[in-house]
Amino acid sequence: MEEIKGPKTLLEAIRYFSDPDVCLAFMVAIRFPDGVTCQICGAKDPAFLAKQRLWQCKNKHAHRQFSIKKNSIFEESPLPLQKWLPAVWLIMSCKNGISSMELHRALKVTQKTAWFMLHRIRTAMALGSFEKIAGQVEIDETFIGGKARFMHKDQRAKKIKGTGGTGSGKAAVMGLLERHGPDKGHSTVRTKVIPNTRKRTLQDEVRTHVEAGAEVFTDALASYDGLSPEYVHQVIDHAECYARGQVHTNGLENFWSLTKRMIKGTYVSVEPWHLARYLDEEAFRFNTSKDTDAGRFVELLRSVFGRRLTYRELIGADVTEGLFASQAPMAREAAPC
Repeated sequence: MEEIKGPKTLLEAIRYFSDPDVCLAFMVAIRFPDGVTCQICGAKDPAFLAKQRLWQCKNKHAHRQFSIKKNSIFEESPLPLQKWLPAVWLIMSCKNGISSMELHRALKVTQKTAWFMLHRIRTAMALGSFEKIAGQVEIDETFIGGKARFMHKDQRAKKIKGTGGTGSGKAAVMGLLERHGPDKGHSTVRTKVIPNTRKRTLQDEVRTHVEAGAEVFTDALASYDGLSPEYVHQVIDHAECYARGQVHTNGLENFWSLTKRMIKGTYVSVEPWHLARYLDEEAFRFNTSKDTDAGRFVELLRSVFGRRLTYRELIGADVTEGLFASQAPMAREAAPC
């Protein structure tokens, strides 16, 4: 694939994308490397309407005119690419993420708009591959949520219904890390929010995402017992040690540490129904950690097409119509000012 030439640093990106024509040309090079085609009928060489920065198909059909934002996370956004592209650069390059308040101040948009922008970009960060992972695979689970001692007593009484795990008001998350082999430069991780850590739940996820015959490493959680017939299953008991040669889950422990630092330090409060997108954000940065900022930026922009997230979907309006406002899953991200 031909290399896309563009900015290498944030300062260069801000200057480079200050011109709307440059933004458009950059996105065209990413989306249409072989020339612009109609999004409806696939016809080549549609007429370019320079004044509107739109294309118009020569064939007669509905929706003949289309923009570079069509069928992407940018679709129907009134914001220009001069604001979208720096926002993509910021969330991609900031190791601990960027809060909606920070983006609101940087781009001169409302906090609500900045929050919506960030979630749309996270949608593009989601892993699009359905291929199973193989080789050496680390498997681990963790719980993400606020600590009881930091909660107001009313919130603590409402959320804490038991001891440990999901009983402590936290969300259960499972991770699978494919270790780098001789032909790969780095390990890659996949994550998923799960309802519980029971045997059936965890092992179904393993069988869905990991090829039979792979070498898998887990901790001593009893829910993983029974994987041996299909996998080369090796266990590390953290009560005894954290590594025994290649038998460890330290790669995933590192990822969980980065994720919790991002959430606790930058986003502060993440509602469970939005957690998957925050995990996608950290997984994208982790999986592309060996690349440069410029390389990650282009890779992320290649993923913005064919994906959409509307505001109604984001706040769950289609699911929660008819509920009281306090019951609807309106998202919240408490960010430091």
